[in-house]
Amino acid sequence: MTEKFGSRFAATARADESFPPLPTARAVVPKDRWSPNRPSNHVDQEALAEDPVFGVDSAPAASAPVAEPAESTKAAGKLGPTGRPLPHFPEPPPLEHHGPATVIAMCNQKGGVGKTTSSINLGAALAEYGRRVLLVDFDPQGALSVGLGINPHELDVTIYNLLMERGTRVEDVLLKTNVDGLDLLPCNIDLAAAEVQLVNEVAREQSLYRALQPAMADYDVMIIDCQPSLGLLTLNALTAAHSVIIPLECEYFALRGVALLTDTIAKVQERLNPELRLEGILATMYDSRTVHGREVLSRVVEAFGDGVFHSVIGRTVRFPETTVAGEPITTYASSSTGAKAYRQLARELLARPREEQAAHRR
Repeated sequence: MTEKFGSRFAATARADESFPPLPTARAVVPKDRWSPNRPSNHVDQEALAEDPVFGVDSAPAASAPVAEPAESTKAAGKLGPTGRPLPHFPEPPPLEHHGPATVIAMCNQKGGVGKTTSSINLGAALAEYGRRVLLVDFDPQGALSVGLGINPHELDVTIYNLLMERGTRVEDVLLKTNVDGLDLLPCNIDLAAAEVQLVNEVAREQSLYRALQPAMADYDVMIIDCQPSLGLLTLNALTAAHSVIIPLECEYFALRGVALLTDTIAKVQERLNPELRLEGILATMYDSRTVHGREVLSRVVEAFGDGVFHSVIGRTVRFPETTVAGEPITTYASSSTGAKAYRQLARELLARPREEQAAHRR
C-alpha cells in the first residue's frame, strides 16, 4: 500500500492547484475569556481526560504521536514519531538581552493544515521559555486574532494601517495578550484590499519587511501567520522572513502542494530574499492509529529527511476548544499532549546552534 501511495504522490506532487478563499471569520469571544481574571474553571483538570476517540492520549503507548518530552529524551536512540532517533532537546537557558528578532513565516497555500494553531501555540511556548514573541496576523480572515480572543471586526487599527499609512507605527497597532512576553499585530478583512493597493507600490514585496523593522530590536522571535495562498501578501511575508515553517496535515491532499510551495520559496530566495531558508516541515493533525497518517508522515520524512521536525503535533479535541476560549493550549490545557508537543517544538527550534540562528538575522 505504501508503494502505491508513493507513486500517486510522485505523479501529482507538482500539480498546480488553486484553493478558493476561506470565509471571513465572524467569531466573537466573550470578554471574560480574554481577561486575565477569567474564571478558574478554564484551567485544565485531570478529570477532563483527552477524548477517547480523537485524543492522541488514547493511542497505544508504543505508537503515541508525541512522546513525553521528559521520557523521550532519557533513552538514548529511542525512536520518535517520525521513525528517527529522537534527540535530546534541553530547556533553553534564559537570555541576557533581547533582540534582534528572528522572523519565521508560517506558510502553506493549503488551508486547514494548522498554520494559525501552530503560530499561536509555538509563540506561547517560546514565551514560556523567556523569549519575547510578536505574532503577526497576516491573513485577512483574522483567524490568529480570533484565536487569541480578539474580535477583528471591532478593531479600528490593524496591520493594514501599518502597511498602507505612513504615519502608523507598530505601537499604534500592537496588542498585549494574556501570555507574558507574547504580543500581537491583529488583522481583519481590510488587509484583503492591501493586496490590490500594493500592486502599484515601488518594492511592493518588501512592504511588510519595512513595516516590521522598527520593532526588530524589541523581540526575539516574530511569527507571521500567512494566508492560504501564494499571492502578494504571502510573498511579503516570505520576503520579510528569515525562515519558513511549513505545517503539513498528515493527509494525502495536503502533500500535493508542498512541491509548489518549495518552488515558490526557492524563487523568493533567488530574487527577493537570499537569506530565506526552510526552517522545517511540521507534521500536524497526526494520528498514529491510522495507516494513512503513518504513510503520509513516512513519505514526508523520506522526501525531506532532516528538513522535517522531530516534534509532531497530534490530533486532539483540545485545539478547537482553545479557539473558543481565545487562548493558547499552553495556558488552557497546560498538561495536555498538545501543549507538551508545542513546548517540545519550541525547544527543538531553540536548540539549533546559536551561530546558525545569528547567521539568519539581518
